[in-house]
Amino acid sequence: MTDLLITGGVVADGTGAPERRADVAISGGRVEVVGDLVGRTATRVLDATGCVVCPGFVDVHTHSDLTLLSSPAAHSKVRQGVTTEIIGNCGLGVTPVLGDRAALRGAAGYLDLDPAVAWDWTDLPGYLDVLARARPAVNVAALVAHIPLRAGVVGFEDRAAGPAELDRMCGLLDDALAAGAVGASTGLVYAPLTYAREEELVALARTVAARGRTFSWHIRDYGDHLLDAVRQVLRVAETTGCRTQISHLTSVGRRNWGKAVRALDLIDAARERGADVAADMYPYLAGNAPLSQLLPAWAQTGGEAAMRERLADPGVRDRVRDAWSDLPNGWADITVSRIPVDRPGVTGRTLADLGGADTALDLVGEFGNAVMMVAGGRSEEDLLAVLRHPATVIGSDGQALDPDGPTGAGVPHPRSYGCYPRLFGDYVRSGRLPLAETVRKCTGAAAARFGLHARGELVAGKAADVVVFAPEAIADRATYAEPQRYPDGIRAVLVGGQVVVEEGSHRGARAGEILRAGHGG
Repeated sequence: MTDLLITGGVVADGTGAPERRADVAISGGRVEVVGDLVGRTATRVLDATGCVVCPGFVDVHTHSDLTLLSSPAAHSKVRQGVTTEIIGNCGLGVTPVLGDRAALRGAAGYLDLDPAVAWDWTDLPGYLDVLARARPAVNVAALVAHIPLRAGVVGFEDRAAGPAELDRMCGLLDDALAAGAVGASTGLVYAPLTYAREEELVALARTVAARGRTFSWHIRDYGDHLLDAVRQVLRVAETTGCRTQISHLTSVGRRNWGKAVRALDLIDAARERGADVAADMYPYLAGNAPLSQLLPAWAQTGGEAAMRERLADPGVRDRVRDAWSDLPNGWADITVSRIPVDRPGVTGRTLADLGGADTALDLVGEFGNAVMMVAGGRSEEDLLAVLRHPATVIGSDGQALDPDGPTGAGVPHPRSYGCYPRLFGDYVRSGRLPLAETVRKCTGAAAARFGLHARGELVAGKAADVVVFAPEAIADRATYAEPQRYPDGIRAVLVGGQVVVEEGSHRGARAGEILRAGHGG
């Protein structure tokens, strides 16, 4: 007998094929058959009349490395339909742990929202074992992050890696890829990666390419120098033949509007020459990052502790203010979203309201990389062009958060709660994006970019990760002012054939798997 039968829905199967009326039979955690199944019996029947039935959303760009250990129920993600997360993005990661553990934890402050989470691993296999014991509600695949590699081997200084150091970084990267990492990531705005030379990126890309995995890039600049940053990615991709992903492709600052479209032209030209390059994006006009990202590279040398000490020097502060005199965004575009203490009147307010550069320097000097910002200044036309591009997939750039736990503090970016409902409730329902193709970008195409061939499509034999949503009711309720609100219109979410979310409620199932490249998934 079939375990679960989803009846009466319109299936968008994740391949990009037109949506069609069909039933879905699930047994043993896998899709058994999709079609007209009138008369088939099942242990349980889920009526999806009036709803879209599609694969679970594969979120290719997340930062849930530590929040899934704090709250493995993954509330903010699974309740919006995410069934698989890829962690380790933007070069920010938690393994390998080499040398000064505290320094690495400081560099990864963006991920580190719950001080109670112990870092008791040293390498990727150890971390994945800890994550597996936590039993997350979503499937998880990991990238190898560049910061732990460079910090552990080269340190936090502004210098090129020597030949022996490059060999060691590539060896550590290859070990993690052999252990099941689906690729690697870099984040060239984050110290110490701001100091990585192009030969280092080429060496890492060659290592990733040799394993047939994916290299994701948070590029050097999304503002005035966006096009030069994209050209660097394309040079490395074409030199090495590595499958390459440009993370959250956008252009920041009104004076740079239109550059994202020109970046797409560069990508198209590289693809025509044979490069395997794509991008991901989320449907918002603001991003989220550590406030320290705004500092000049010279101010961040030596690691977080040295950076904070440096910012106590009045002369250094004057130099930073001068560097900030021509930022693409103004202080009115930047909101403080989180600091690691309860300080009323700070989070949720713009830096313009709080005192501009002086307050920014005070906060980073006091809390380092743990100060988070939400920054706007983006173009709707650029966003639509990126979302519509055939080589773009969707990644939230968010985290799995629990509003009732330690990760629920502050005023986070609403994408952690509402990315996919916003995409379907706003952009698809308005007709600006087509349904079947948008489902493909969130599922089949997203899974394929990272070699997750058992996920992302409602096809017989593939994993039964499924979302059922009401197309006329799905909507994000999370806002910039009130981000910790779950969406409407998500009727059911299944992970591995188990119902995790039903009618907006988390049922407590934690059926996620740790997905290792070369081991199915």
